Amino acid sequence: MSRWAYVAVDPQGDAVAGTWKANSREAAEIALYEKELREIRVTEKPSLLKREITPPKIKRAEVMHMSRQLAAFIRAGLPILTAIHTLGEDAKKSSMKKMMFDTEDRLRRGETLSDCFDRYPKVFPEYYRGILRSAELTGQLDTVLDQLSGYLEREMAARQKIKSASIYPAAVACMSVVTVVVLAVFVLPRFRDFFASFNATLPLPTRILMGFTDFLADWWWAVVAGLVVLVLGFVGALQTSWGKYQWNRFTLRLPVIGEAVQYALVERFCRLMSSMIGAGVSLPEALRVATASIKNLVFTRALGTVREQMMQGEGLAKPVAATGLFPSMAQQMFRVGEETGSLDAQLDVAARYYERELDYKIKKVTDLFEPIVIIVMGSIVGFVAIALISAMYGIYSQVNVQ
Repeated sequence: MSRWAYVAVDPQGDAVAGTWKANSREAAEIALYEKELREIRVTEKPSLLKREITPPKIKRAEVMHMSRQLAAFIRAGLPILTAIHTLGEDAKKSSMKKMMFDTEDRLRRGETLSDCFDRYPKVFPEYYRGILRSAELTGQLDTVLDQLSGYLEREMAARQKIKSASIYPAAVACMSVVTVVVLAVFVLPRFRDFFASFNATLPLPTRILMGFTDFLADWWWAVVAGLVVLVLGFVGALQTSWGKYQWNRFTLRLPVIGEAVQYALVERFCRLMSSMIGAGVSLPEALRVATASIKNLVFTRALGTVREQMMQGEGLAKPVAATGLFPSMAQQMFRVGEETGSLDAQLDVAARYYERELDYKIKKVTDLFEPIVIIVMGSIVGFVAIALISAMYGIYSQVNVQ
């Protein structure tokens, strides 16, 4: 049996508060209602054993499923309060359950769904809340929630493709590093004693390898300190607008990788603009939210200029083309959509096109990255092997001569 904290109004019209033990939220509300209390708001009061020091984070996958289920409930004719309550009861994570019950309480007080979600900016991105707010005004809440669920699903699929593409090269790199470390730390010292017993002159590759391992053994602390300083300096630079801008510009200029990053940003921008304009969001507001949702300062600053020029009456297609950040196909879609009044449809077509192109670019990057990793790490392992084998052959030759 759980404990529930409640706030209500008694028959005399005075506000009362307290706790109540019940098996469920509904049971607590019914019991309090039978005590002639009204305007009841009930929240769970977990015990010390149930309390979490750091509540689990609500993932995008959970937001996607919640959006899809909420759309289905609303389309089926369920009141939004009932739908939110059901989602809260069915939630497995305490953080999701708490958020849904908090949303239910606020809906009972007259707040809108978008206002409730505004309290959770880390869970619901700004574009999500902006589109939801427009959907509430146009009465297309179920349709828009489905669209948002689909967008989140595509976004997670793109991230998963990138992660999957990087698993094999990362595994090869890790195994190669482990192999080199084992050879240098455990195998080479034993060979050193063996070489010394013969007073043999070691080949150049072996001497280079031994000198390198000796350096690491004597100065490992300096190497570690240097790496830490470099990492902290890099991370610190990324915290500044100048450092982040320079890094974003550098990634966009990288061969092959830069084009994949550009297509990912263009696809995201077109997808968000299409969804928000289709949901009834005004063009300036849609441009502002879509720009803020792109975490690339090169694009963000350029699109900020686009918004200023658009507000001055220069339209959208021409300033977008002037940035030089959008491929020609995207520029044409902006121009056609602006001239025909079908900007949301044209941008949706562009988003679908660049989504397919992005899959191809990711595969291209992976196909390029894998052989580079294999060649580099294979060269390192090969050098270690050559150093050991040449030493053994040199000792064998010198022993035979003697």
